[in-house]
Amino acid sequence: MTSNPMLCALQFAYEKHSFDENFQTLKHLVAQTPHKSIVLAPELCLSAYPYERMEEAAQFSERTLPELAKLSTCKTLALTLIEKTQLGYLNNFKLFHDGKLIYTQAKTKLFPLGKEEHHFRAGVPDNIGIVELNGIKIAVLICFELRFTNLWEQIKGADLILIPAYWGKERKMHFEVLTRALAIANQAFVLCANSADETMAKSSAIISAFGHVTSDDAQSLIMYPFDRFEIKKMRRYLDVGINHNVSIDSL
Repeated sequence: MTSNPMLCALQFAYEKHSFDENFQTLKHLVAQTPHKSIVLAPELCLSAYPYERMEEAAQFSERTLPELAKLSTCKTLALTLIEKTQLGYLNNFKLFHDGKLIYTQAKTKLFPLGKEEHHFRAGVPDNIGIVELNGIKIAVLICFELRFTNLWEQIKGADLILIPAYWGKERKMHFEVLTRALAIANQAFVLCANSADETMAKSSAIISAFGHVTSDDAQSLIMYPFDRFEIKKMRRYLDVGINHNVSIDSL
Protein backbone atom coordinates (compact mmCIF):
# COMPACT_ATOMS: atom_id res chain seq x y z
CA MET A 1 0.00 0.00 0.00
CA THR A 2 1.27 3.49 -0.86
CA SER A 3 2.18 5.45 2.24
CA ASN A 4 0.51 8.76 3.07
CA PRO A 5 2.77 11.77 2.56
CA MET A 6 3.17 14.58 5.09
CA LEU A 7 1.43 17.77 3.99
CA CYS A 8 3.48 20.90 4.74
CA ALA A 9 2.28 24.52 4.58
CA LEU A 10 4.92 27.24 4.62
CA GLN A 11 4.03 30.60 6.17
CA PHE A 12 6.53 33.46 6.14
CA ALA A 13 6.81 37.17 5.44
CA TYR A 14 8.43 38.19 2.17
CA GLU A 15 6.96 41.45 0.85
CA LYS A 16 9.72 43.67 2.30
CA HIS A 17 12.61 41.31 1.59
CA SER A 18 14.77 40.89 -1.50
CA PHE A 19 14.15 38.10 -3.98
CA ASP A 20 17.35 36.39 -2.86
CA GLU A 21 16.42 36.64 0.81
CA ASN A 22 13.03 35.11 0.11
CA PHE A 23 14.62 32.28 -1.83
CA GLN A 24 16.97 31.56 1.08
CA THR A 25 13.98 31.46 3.46
CA LEU A 26 12.17 29.07 1.14
CA LYS A 27 15.17 26.75 0.93
CA HIS A 28 15.63 26.82 4.72
CA LEU A 29 12.00 25.83 5.33
CA VAL A 30 11.86 23.17 2.62
CA ALA A 31 14.96 21.58 4.13
CA GLN A 32 12.99 21.07 7.37
CA THR A 33 10.25 19.04 5.68
CA PRO A 34 10.34 15.22 5.63
CA HIS A 35 11.19 13.11 2.61
CA LYS A 36 8.16 12.22 0.47
CA SER A 37 6.27 15.26 1.80
CA ILE A 38 4.12 17.63 -0.27
CA VAL A 39 5.20 21.21 0.42
CA LEU A 40 3.23 24.32 -0.51
CA ALA A 41 4.61 27.87 -0.36
CA PRO A 42 2.51 31.07 -0.28
CA GLU A 43 1.58 32.84 -3.50
CA LEU A 44 4.53 34.60 -5.20
CA CYS A 45 6.69 33.89 -2.15
CA LEU A 46 9.91 34.90 -3.91
CA SER A 47 8.78 38.30 -5.14
CA ALA A 48 5.36 39.27 -3.74
CA TYR A 49 3.71 41.71 -6.20
CA PRO A 50 6.57 43.96 -7.44
CA TYR A 51 4.68 45.91 -10.06
CA GLU A 52 7.64 48.24 -10.67
CA ARG A 53 10.04 45.29 -11.07
CA MET A 54 8.08 42.73 -13.07
CA GLU A 55 10.84 42.10 -15.60
CA GLU A 56 13.38 41.57 -12.83
CA ALA A 57 11.02 39.21 -11.01
CA ALA A 58 10.41 37.18 -14.17
CA GLN A 59 14.14 36.87 -14.80
CA PHE A 60 14.70 35.79 -11.20
CA SER A 61 11.99 33.14 -11.57
CA GLU A 62 13.65 31.79 -14.70
CA ARG A 63 17.04 31.57 -12.97
CA THR A 64 15.65 29.74 -9.95
CA LEU A 65 13.77 27.03 -11.85
CA PRO A 66 16.69 24.54 -11.83
CA GLU A 67 17.26 25.13 -8.10
CA LEU A 68 13.57 24.75 -7.33
CA ALA A 69 13.57 21.44 -9.16
CA LYS A 70 16.58 20.34 -7.11
CA LEU A 71 14.76 21.35 -3.89
CA SER A 72 12.03 18.87 -4.79
CA THR A 73 14.39 15.89 -4.70
CA CYS A 74 12.66 13.12 -2.69
CA LYS A 75 9.59 15.33 -2.15
CA THR A 76 7.02 17.50 -3.92
CA LEU A 77 7.25 21.32 -3.96
CA ALA A 78 4.51 23.70 -5.11
CA LEU A 79 4.56 27.49 -5.47
CA THR A 80 3.70 30.30 -7.88
CA LEU A 81 6.12 32.47 -9.83
CA ILE A 82 6.00 35.51 -12.09
CA GLU A 83 6.82 34.43 -15.64
CA LYS A 84 6.95 36.41 -18.87
CA THR A 85 5.35 35.14 -22.07
CA GLN A 86 4.73 36.64 -25.48
CA LEU A 87 1.29 37.71 -24.25
CA GLY A 88 2.53 39.30 -21.02
CA TYR A 89 3.26 38.34 -17.43
CA LEU A 90 1.58 35.33 -15.81
CA ASN A 91 1.24 34.28 -12.19
CA ASN A 92 2.12 30.63 -12.79
CA PHE A 93 1.68 27.75 -10.38
CA LYS A 94 4.54 25.26 -10.57
CA LEU A 95 4.53 21.70 -9.26
CA PHE A 96 7.93 20.06 -8.87
CA HIS A 97 8.35 16.41 -7.96
CA ASP A 98 11.52 14.46 -7.31
CA GLY A 99 13.76 16.88 -9.17
CA LYS A 100 11.46 17.64 -12.10
CA LEU A 101 8.83 20.22 -13.07
CA ILE A 102 5.68 18.19 -13.75
CA TYR A 103 2.82 20.71 -13.95
CA THR A 104 2.15 24.40 -14.64
CA GLN A 105 -1.12 26.32 -14.30
CA ALA A 106 -1.71 30.07 -14.74
CA LYS A 107 -3.84 32.09 -12.34
CA THR A 108 -7.17 32.74 -14.06
CA LYS A 109 -8.99 35.03 -11.63
CA LEU A 110 -7.04 38.24 -11.07
CA PHE A 111 -7.78 40.17 -7.86
CA PRO A 112 -9.35 43.54 -8.79
CA LEU A 113 -8.61 45.23 -5.44
CA GLY A 114 -4.93 44.53 -6.05
CA LYS A 115 -5.16 45.81 -9.64
CA GLU A 116 -3.66 42.55 -10.82
CA GLU A 117 -5.42 42.83 -14.19
CA HIS A 118 -3.25 45.86 -15.03
CA HIS A 119 -0.05 43.84 -14.67
CA PHE A 120 -0.88 40.20 -15.42
CA ARG A 121 -2.57 38.25 -18.16
CA ALA A 122 -5.26 35.90 -16.89
CA GLY A 123 -5.00 32.20 -17.57
CA VAL A 124 -7.78 30.11 -19.11
CA PRO A 125 -10.26 28.68 -16.55
CA ASP A 126 -10.77 25.54 -18.62
CA ASN A 127 -7.10 24.71 -18.02
CA ILE A 128 -7.72 24.30 -14.28
CA GLY A 129 -7.66 20.56 -13.87
CA ILE A 130 -6.44 17.62 -11.86
CA VAL A 131 -2.98 16.05 -11.97
CA GLU A 132 -2.33 12.62 -10.48
CA LEU A 133 0.82 12.01 -8.48
CA ASN A 134 1.58 8.70 -6.75
CA GLY A 135 -2.11 7.84 -6.76
CA ILE A 136 -3.17 11.21 -5.31
CA LYS A 137 -5.32 13.45 -7.49
CA ILE A 138 -4.15 17.03 -6.98
CA ALA A 139 -5.80 20.33 -7.98
CA VAL A 140 -4.87 23.94 -7.30
CA LEU A 141 -6.81 27.18 -6.88
CA ILE A 142 -4.64 30.30 -6.63
CA CYS A 143 -5.76 32.78 -3.96
CA PHE A 144 -8.74 34.78 -5.37
CA GLU A 145 -9.85 31.73 -7.37
CA LEU A 146 -10.99 30.24 -4.05
CA ARG A 147 -14.05 32.53 -4.13
CA PHE A 148 -15.43 31.02 -7.34
CA THR A 149 -17.55 28.00 -6.43
CA ASN A 150 -17.92 27.00 -10.08
CA LEU A 151 -14.21 26.16 -9.90
CA TRP A 152 -14.92 23.95 -6.86
CA GLU A 153 -17.18 21.92 -9.13
CA GLN A 154 -14.54 21.84 -11.84
CA ILE A 155 -11.98 20.18 -9.55
CA LYS A 156 -14.38 17.79 -7.81
CA GLY A 157 -12.73 14.40 -7.56
CA ALA A 158 -9.37 15.81 -6.48
CA ASP A 159 -8.06 14.21 -3.27
CA LEU A 160 -5.84 17.16 -2.40
CA ILE A 161 -6.49 20.81 -3.23
CA LEU A 162 -3.62 23.29 -2.97
CA ILE A 163 -4.32 26.96 -2.20
CA PRO A 164 -1.24 29.21 -2.49
CA ALA A 165 -2.41 32.64 -1.28
CA TYR A 166 -1.53 36.26 -0.61
CA TRP A 167 -4.74 36.96 1.33
CA GLY A 168 -5.27 40.16 3.33
CA LYS A 169 -5.98 40.11 7.05
CA GLU A 170 -9.17 42.19 6.64
CA ARG A 171 -10.70 39.11 5.02
CA LYS A 172 -9.08 36.51 7.29
CA MET A 173 -12.43 35.01 8.28
CA HIS A 174 -13.36 34.61 4.61
CA PHE A 175 -10.16 32.67 3.92
CA GLU A 176 -10.68 30.35 6.87
CA VAL A 177 -14.36 29.71 6.12
CA LEU A 178 -13.88 29.19 2.39
CA THR A 179 -10.93 26.80 2.71
CA ARG A 180 -12.77 24.70 5.29
CA ALA A 181 -15.98 24.72 3.26
CA LEU A 182 -14.05 23.60 0.18
CA ALA A 183 -12.58 20.63 2.06
CA ILE A 184 -16.02 19.57 3.31
CA ALA A 185 -17.88 20.18 0.04
CA ASN A 186 -15.30 18.40 -2.12
CA GLN A 187 -14.51 15.74 0.50
CA ALA A 188 -10.81 16.39 -0.02
CA PHE A 189 -7.79 17.52 1.92
CA VAL A 190 -7.01 21.22 1.48
CA LEU A 191 -3.45 22.45 1.90
CA CYS A 192 -3.31 26.25 2.02
CA ALA A 193 -0.25 28.46 2.44
CA ASN A 194 -0.61 32.20 3.00
CA SER A 195 1.83 35.05 3.55
CA ALA A 196 2.80 36.10 7.09
CA ASP A 197 3.38 39.74 6.14
CA GLU A 198 1.83 42.37 8.45
CA THR A 199 -1.12 43.04 6.16
CA MET A 200 -1.78 39.37 5.43
CA ALA A 201 -4.20 36.94 7.12
CA LYS A 202 -1.75 34.06 7.74
CA SER A 203 -4.23 31.20 8.49
CA SER A 204 -2.10 28.68 6.57
CA ALA A 205 -3.55 25.26 7.29
CA ILE A 206 -4.09 21.65 6.43
CA ILE A 207 -7.80 20.80 6.44
CA SER A 208 -8.97 17.21 6.35
CA ALA A 209 -11.82 15.85 4.24
CA PHE A 210 -13.91 15.81 7.43
CA GLY A 211 -13.15 19.51 8.05
CA HIS A 212 -10.58 19.16 10.82
CA VAL A 213 -8.22 22.17 10.73
CA THR A 214 -4.52 22.15 11.63
CA SER A 215 -3.26 25.74 11.71
CA ASP A 216 -0.92 27.98 13.71
CA ASP A 217 -0.33 31.64 12.87
CA ALA A 218 2.84 31.65 15.00
CA GLN A 219 4.59 28.94 12.98
CA SER A 220 6.44 29.13 9.67
CA LEU A 221 5.95 25.41 9.00
CA ILE A 222 2.68 23.55 9.61
CA MET A 223 2.47 19.80 9.02
CA TYR A 224 -0.22 17.13 9.04
CA PRO A 225 -0.33 13.73 7.30
CA PHE A 226 -2.49 13.10 4.27
CA ASP A 227 -5.01 10.30 4.84
CA ARG A 228 -6.38 8.39 1.84
CA PHE A 229 -8.63 6.31 4.09
CA GLU A 230 -10.46 9.36 5.45
CA ILE A 231 -11.27 10.53 1.93
CA LYS A 232 -12.53 7.11 0.91
CA LYS A 233 -14.62 6.82 4.06
CA MET A 234 -16.21 10.26 3.59
CA ARG A 235 -17.03 9.60 -0.06
CA ARG A 236 -18.41 6.15 0.66
CA TYR A 237 -20.71 6.94 3.58
CA LEU A 238 -21.61 10.56 2.73
CA ASP A 239 -22.01 9.94 -0.97
CA VAL A 240 -22.53 13.22 -2.85
CA GLY A 241 -21.51 11.79 -6.19
CA ILE A 242 -17.73 12.09 -5.94
CA ASN A 243 -15.95 8.95 -7.11
CA HIS A 244 -14.74 6.98 -4.12
CA ASN A 245 -13.50 3.77 -5.80
CA VAL A 246 -13.73 1.75 -2.63
CA SER A 247 -15.87 -1.18 -1.58
CA ILE A 248 -17.68 -1.60 1.70
CA ASP A 249 -15.43 -4.56 2.53
CA SER A 250 -12.29 -2.42 2.32
CA LEU A 251 -13.62 -0.11 5.01
